[in-house]
Amino acid sequence: MPTASYIIQARDDTVFVRLEGDWTMRADRPNTGSVIESLRASQPGLPWVVSGAGLGAWDSVLMMVLARINQAAERNERPFELRSMPDGVMQLLDLARAVPEAQLDNQYPQIRGDLRRIGTWTLNQWSGFERYAEFSGQLLLDFGNLLRGRVGFRGRDFLTQLQQAGPQALPIVSLLSFLTGLIIAFIGIIQLQKFAADIYVADLVGLVMTRELAAVMAGVIMAGRTGAAYAAQLGSMKVNEEIDALKTFGVSPMSFLVLPRVIALVITMPLLCILADVISILGGLVVSVSVSDLSAMSYLLQTKNTVSMTDVSVGVFKSGLFGIIIAIAGCYRGLNCGKNAASVGKATTSAVVTAITWIVIVDAIFAVIFHILGI
Repeated sequence: MPTASYIIQARDDTVFVRLEGDWTMRADRPNTGSVIESLRASQPGLPWVVSGAGLGAWDSVLMMVLARINQAAERNERPFELRSMPDGVMQLLDLARAVPEAQLDNQYPQIRGDLRRIGTWTLNQWSGFERYAEFSGQLLLDFGNLLRGRVGFRGRDFLTQLQQAGPQALPIVSLLSFLTGLIIAFIGIIQLQKFAADIYVADLVGLVMTRELAAVMAGVIMAGRTGAAYAAQLGSMKVNEEIDALKTFGVSPMSFLVLPRVIALVITMPLLCILADVISILGGLVVSVSVSDLSAMSYLLQTKNTVSMTDVSVGVFKSGLFGIIIAIAGCYRGLNCGKNAASVGKATTSAVVTAITWIVIVDAIFAVIFHILGI
């Protein structure tokens, strides 16, 4: 095994260090700390001179040793000099010294504490908003090109997405809508019976579900089901480098993968909302007939007289917007996730949280707008 050694001598008011042998990773070399300690034990004030006259092979180990000796010399206020070093060593040292040390603290004062965290969070949120806006704009351009026949996707893929977002979601949407209508009717009828106003439970269930809850419930369900699936599918394709392969072949991932998913969800969400309206009203009917003296015909007639097509249209319109939100959130998070398994899970979670948050925000905004417009 190659070996490395050093000799320390005091000559002519100088502490002279001669490096000998092979200073490489594989060599049996002395501890750098022992070299520095020997230098520190020398007479104070004398300059340190390191000579490479006896050097054999060398690699990054030599650079590390010289750097540590140089740092020790600066801390101990000793002049430092190199002699008889190979040209490669001197070139690397000159290159390292040519780049000045960054003085970030002087140019950009550090803002610490809560103010800094708030600023960082604000910048991150704004950056995320810009990326979402860019993604949505590109999607809108691709949709315009689709209408003009300039881009397209496979019809079989679109039908598959349509089936996954529509018929396969019917059982869970139906079940939760029925239970929601049942719960609202049960809570409402207990209170209305105190005033002998059992019949108005039909108004309660009909208006609440058609205008608000049916669309929101369907949106939340689809965010956790389909939005998460979009993020997981596209994220897995990103990890497996399938997205990069599409780009290599000149295929746009936006038009080939994102556009059919968005269109499929926008088509199926209003239909699922109408289904949720009907199923939830039936759930209220079951409770009303079972708990009170109302007949099924009385309940249905009261619902017909109370719920108008405007109320149904409001919920259907919002469900279409929720479909856009869910699809964009799921596809965006999937296409922009990292390239490891953990990032796919994070993208899926983020897609669901983002979609549900914006569903609630958009629903609240339109509730205020429709109230102001008298709709």
